[in-house]
Amino acid sequence: MKGSGEGSSGAVPAPAPWRVWVDTGGTFTDGVAVNGDGRVRRAKVLSSSALRARVAAAPAGRRVELAGLPAGLPEDFFAGWRLVVLGSSGEAAGPGGRGEERVEVSGAAPGGRREPVDGIEVAGSSPDGRLELAEPAAEARARLAEGARVELRSDEEAPVVAARLLTRTPASQPLPRLAMRLATTRGTNALLERRGAPVALVVTRGFGDVLAIGDQRRPELFALAVVKPRPLYAAVVEVDERLAADGSVLEALDPETVEAAGRRLVADGIDAAAVAFLHAYADPRHERAAGEALRRAGLRRVALSSELAPLIGLLPRAETAVVDAYLAEVLTGYLDRVSGALGPGSTLHVMTSAGGLVRLGEFRAKDSLLSGPAGGVVGAARAGRASGFRRVIAFDMGGTSTDVARFDGDYEYVFEHRVGDARLLAPALAIESVAAGGGSVCGFDGAAFTVGPGSAGADPGPACYGAGGPLTLTDVDLLLGRLDPDRFGLPLDPDAAERALERLLAAAAAAGRPAERERALPGLLAIADERMAEAIRRISVRRGYDPAGYVLVAFGGAGAQHACAVAGLLGILTVLVPRDAGLLSALGLGAAVIERFAHRQVLMPLAECGGRLAGWLDELGGEARRAVVAEGVPEREAAVRRRLAELRFTGQESALEVEIGAGGDVRHDLAAAAGDAFAERYRERYGYLPEGREIELVALRLAASSADATLEPAAEELRAPGSPTSPTARRRAWFDGWGETPVYDRDALRTGARLAGPALVFEAHSATVLPPGWSLIVDRVGALRLEAAR
Repeated sequence: MKGSGEGSSGAVPAPAPWRVWVDTGGTFTDGVAVNGDGRVRRAKVLSSSALRARVAAAPAGRRVELAGLPAGLPEDFFAGWRLVVLGSSGEAAGPGGRGEERVEVSGAAPGGRREPVDGIEVAGSSPDGRLELAEPAAEARARLAEGARVELRSDEEAPVVAARLLTRTPASQPLPRLAMRLATTRGTNALLERRGAPVALVVTRGFGDVLAIGDQRRPELFALAVVKPRPLYAAVVEVDERLAADGSVLEALDPETVEAAGRRLVADGIDAAAVAFLHAYADPRHERAAGEALRRAGLRRVALSSELAPLIGLLPRAETAVVDAYLAEVLTGYLDRVSGALGPGSTLHVMTSAGGLVRLGEFRAKDSLLSGPAGGVVGAARAGRASGFRRVIAFDMGGTSTDVARFDGDYEYVFEHRVGDARLLAPALAIESVAAGGGSVCGFDGAAFTVGPGSAGADPGPACYGAGGPLTLTDVDLLLGRLDPDRFGLPLDPDAAERALERLLAAAAAAGRPAERERALPGLLAIADERMAEAIRRISVRRGYDPAGYVLVAFGGAGAQHACAVAGLLGILTVLVPRDAGLLSALGLGAAVIERFAHRQVLMPLAECGGRLAGWLDELGGEARRAVVAEGVPEREAAVRRRLAELRFTGQESALEVEIGAGGDVRHDLAAAAGDAFAERYRERYGYLPEGREIELVALRLAASSADATLEPAAEELRAPGSPTSPTARRRAWFDGWGETPVYDRDALRTGARLAGPALVFEAHSATVLPPGWSLIVDRVGALRLEAAR
């Protein structure tokens, strides 16, 4: 008799793939996995592909026992990894000033390669944390004493390490079949740190300095010494060609001349180019011919502005193409290493800045720069809906930065945004970022205390990580009693944090600005809280929205520690801390959809577009839906989700986005609908409406996605109400003064549980700080709803 899993051929179907969602940030890489039986696993690893632990007992021969490693790992899981001994005091211990036995850092090298990992090779490991080492050097053996801090480092990329932890697959074995979704800040970091590939700008003759001139905007209006950022490109090639504004040819392109210039670039070591010709948005023929010529000359990566951003404006088109070419090698190499580690039958989709997913072959570097934060916004929207809130502000405080966004029942997009010094024409969620995270460096500039913008990152990390790092916000929270070293997930060294604080206070005293410990620590938190609150004002108050009408969804490793203080600065009365708040960006990947945008440049008076709008929208809808179907989505499940019109009054430069035909209910008179929506939005934004001004339709944009684009909450395990919860411990913590504060274990809080501040709630990857004047209730899906006294 055939088993229930057999077909007519008698073959047993392959097991369902693991669903693995990984978000790689500047400090931590978070992973969530769901196997075929629906069981969920979670993992967090440093983005340097490392795990931190302590030596539990003095080594015996080549054997050493570690404490703090993930439980449940199989035999020899760490075979082939490298063990690095960190400075036990947290002070710099060697010439590299890193407090460890080597100077090299595992990570991406220029061009996207991965540096080899040094240290002591691990020959084998057991599930209980015992390692068998290759013969260590005498100095390293001496430092492997009980209590020493160590790192276990892999030579694989952090998402692959997370996948191995989640599926419990040693490096010596192939990963099981995975359906991986990945968000990454790799491109953002490479751009900000100027670690891209050498790239040439190929442009219409006479416009070689267009990016150097820019838009003449002065970041500091009254600065006398203006320091302009270096351009990303290494060379400029001006080409004899010219199109008119209507796309007609004024001067033909000579491909042979372009090919000869390409050969010279290759000889100079440049094999990437960005092509941006005047008016190429109207007709891309010259850019396409130039791109073919450059590829024949041997350039491996060519970005055409007419393909990446076929919209008016040479300057932003050229900037977008340069960024894409500059980052292509870094991101392609990184993603190739991740996909190359996946087994047969596995799939890899990457999150875009717009919060949608694309397969590896369709991914472009210019779409990746807000990849990680976008996953958090999707997760926050999902969490808000699960708890009954449609208007939320996402507050994602991680190790390196804080990202905030507003959600009003659907996402707000921008189609031109800046990352660092670069401007891009690419769809993205409207996310505001500020360099204030758990790893933000706390310093003294000679006159005042500062927080950020520098970050300790994953390596060396905050001072309390014990690797010689500086004082950071994580150290401040630890010293104020708001973190439990035994519940952090990494071994922490409070003494190292204390020493880093003493150095900071000594620097302030030497400059004639002495400060008491109990004033300096809360003051540093206040600086960071105000910077984060200002970021929220930029996405709410400055756009005509009152943040008090929203719920603040706090997540990321540090979000719930600062959420109530930030909410108080903004008049927000409710904070929501979802389950798995420390991993919410990874969970957001699970709720994301396969999505594609289509757009059309119009530049016509709106009154003249009435008879054409429906046809244009149908055309764009077909284009976007076909792109979604090409990703493997069944045609019946690919649906148009958003129809956006970019409008402005004639004579204005800036435009506003409005939605037309929301929910598929497209009015017969689309032009009138768009005009009414624009007038309402304009009045909300600017407080008045000009009279007698004609409205211009600048562009149409349309988004299609897979049918599971639901923002409805995923099925959650309802938590049965329990008896009143008692604190698991008490610890000395600062809330306007030192006091014994009750500590609760989040896993023990059942639906309906109520707490009054001050209190601390600890969980595996996050901690919630409930100040005096705030109360907490656990809602039906296990989220913590924090309410300010009214």
